[in-house]
Amino acid sequence: MPHLLDVPHPDEDAAPGARRPSRVRRTLLAALLLAVLVDLGSLLLGAELGHQVAKPLLMPLLAGYAVSRRAPRALVAGLLFGWGGDVFLLSDADWAFLVGMGSFAVGHVCYLVLFGRRRTGAAPGVAYGIALLGTVAALWPGLPDDLRIPVAGYSLLLTAMAYRSGALGPLAGAGGALFLLSDSLIATGVAGWPQLPAPDFWVMLTYIAAQWLLTEGTLRATYGDRRTKAVNSDVR
Repeated sequence: MPHLLDVPHPDEDAAPGARRPSRVRRTLLAALLLAVLVDLGSLLLGAELGHQVAKPLLMPLLAGYAVSRRAPRALVAGLLFGWGGDVFLLSDADWAFLVGMGSFAVGHVCYLVLFGRRRTGAAPGVAYGIALLGTVAALWPGLPDDLRIPVAGYSLLLTAMAYRSGALGPLAGAGGALFLLSDSLIATGVAGWPQLPAPDFWVMLTYIAAQWLLTEGTLRATYGDRRTKAVNSDVR
């Protein structure tokens, strides 16, 4: 059975219609950049409507870009479940927060499937384990009673994803770490900790960067795998 990362490198296609995917990618990237600027700018300016409009566009555009690059399906699924989390977290309702967190949790499972059985160093695992225990212990007293267990379970899954993301290289590893930071910022707000100015801006900035780095890191690992196999095949 082929590995999830064993997909063709679209930039190596020499078909006459190969320029169309490039145009699509450029269009998607331009739209994504515009949505990012509108979202982050709206958060800085306190323009809630801009955030409500731009935020739900971010992950579909990034997922579309990933599809145009023939990304692994697990990556695309992870991005789309992230979109589900984004949409539900736009609501202030308690049930929406739990459903949104659940959607993100499924996305992390998709990423763990994506990372497969590739090796990750033991030292980062110890560091992430210490960070998990310390963060949950610090947040626990301030969390609402009905959120303590869900947040602890989600934190375990998120930390596992962040740790395993390093299996795809430094870009994906940085993305996993930023995802952990972004969700930790959300958790501190739920626990009633003092916040940075414009806290939602920092949450979204680190989140967008995390998803982009996970995507780009996966794509680069995908292409690297294919080039390595091509070289080995030529040697044989």
